[in-house]
Amino acid sequence: MEMHELRSVGRSLIGDHTLTYHQRVARLANLTEEALDAPAVSDACAAALNKRIICDMFEGHAPYRARYLLPDYQLALEQGSQYLELEAPTDLNEALWFLMAMYTQVPSITGYPVYLGDLDNVLAPFTVGMTVGDVVSALRPFWRALDRILPDAFVHVNIGPDDSVMARAVLQLERELKQVVPNVTLKVDRKRTPDDLLLDAVRTVFESGHPHFVNHEMMVSDLGDRYGVVSCYNSLPIGGGAHTLVRLNLAELVRSHTGDVQAFFDVALVRYVELASELIEARVRYLVEDAHFYDHLWLIDEGLISLDKFSAMFGVFGLAEAVDQLMLMQGLSGTYGNDRIANELSYRITGEVAALVANRPLPYCDANAGRAFLHSQSGIDSDIGVTAGTRIAVGSEPEVYEHIRAVAPHHYLFESGVSDVFHLESTARANPESVVDIIRGAFREGMRDFTFNLDSNDFIRITGYLVRKSDLEHIADGVRHSSTLLGAATEAASHVTWRRPKRMVSHERASASAALFGAPV
Repeated sequence: MEMHELRSVGRSLIGDHTLTYHQRVARLANLTEEALDAPAVSDACAAALNKRIICDMFEGHAPYRARYLLPDYQLALEQGSQYLELEAPTDLNEALWFLMAMYTQVPSITGYPVYLGDLDNVLAPFTVGMTVGDVVSALRPFWRALDRILPDAFVHVNIGPDDSVMARAVLQLERELKQVVPNVTLKVDRKRTPDDLLLDAVRTVFESGHPHFVNHEMMVSDLGDRYGVVSCYNSLPIGGGAHTLVRLNLAELVRSHTGDVQAFFDVALVRYVELASELIEARVRYLVEDAHFYDHLWLIDEGLISLDKFSAMFGVFGLAEAVDQLMLMQGLSGTYGNDRIANELSYRITGEVAALVANRPLPYCDANAGRAFLHSQSGIDSDIGVTAGTRIAVGSEPEVYEHIRAVAPHHYLFESGVSDVFHLESTARANPESVVDIIRGAFREGMRDFTFNLDSNDFIRITGYLVRKSDLEHIADGVRHSSTLLGAATEAASHVTWRRPKRMVSHERASASAALFGAPV
């Protein structure tokens, strides 16, 4: 970026009063970073990045902080913190404000902590003998403070898979306060998570859009039981995280490809997975070896994160458009999500990518045996005309049962997260048990993550985070949550509110439901 351009953009940011003070500070910092030289890569890698076939998520030219950190909050509460000058807490109130102090000192790509912990487990020692009502009363001011102090919807709390007074209190407060922050995930285990807790969570989604649901058994099989879900369905080891996230635009890759379908697999896909991996390696080495991020961090000094629990994330997006274009190249008209041949082609693409990523060693990625975690990336606000991750294109989704069958075969490949959003009609309110059945059935079918919206409440899932529709209406006046600005741009580009709503009260679909899930809705 030339100096005159830097000055011009900087002046416009300073004068943009639709941004809050903190939003302007963050954008000015990002602008300064863009004026620096990026980590060195080959000409071919730079060209692929310039064409946006590969994407660095606009993390900045000089990586100086890891993208996602998941501190071990349980250990912090047990031992106290020399850096924060705080002794180990002795009751729930002390524990909550210990955590709040700690949250303000955890770096991430957003400037806010993306992971606030598995709160029911972390705070379990402080809730012994308390009722749900007791915990709600203690938690309410803390929950309000999270939204006011950390105004970013990528901030994430986990609960489950077991029932607890803390999990119930979180759900109750979500229904009561209807806040954007924090994002919430419920870990769901087939044997450990009772239907009553899952039902409570479903009813909470009706009101607040939270929580998101994750298949705990699948996650444990890939990452072990010490994992957290952060930001947009990104699952990573507790005590570690992800150095960086680079993604491959499958749609743009197919558009730029001049050969046949077989050449796409044999040449183009192999070439660009390697170029994306080259970019990952360059950014990781800069972060670790040049910026020395892990050499000067209090979280390392106090044993709350460890370099050997980090990896990088290799993301993919635009699968829907890639499949449809490859189908046309073969003279076929079927589309992804609605055609058997197209779906089979999609599984071949993600399977090939997964194999290539698994065979590409990377430095400082010990959390995944020296390999990147594969991730179905949920999209960003600059994505225009391209579908997030491995999702079916907005507006062309089939009915819920066919939708699940189409996307589920991808999920086992993406150990660090994959998201599919189901937009349900308000008829679901009259039959929340049917949604419980669908979540259970989807996990049995092999889905890793499950998220649904209700078309009648004030919240909408953008990629993996929530915004309030009412906030989008006032975007020109300025909004408190930085994530709402991203949500407005994404909605304008991708029309995520056009997702086809799924009807839940439907006698004619009962037999199909029973066939898929083994239980009637």
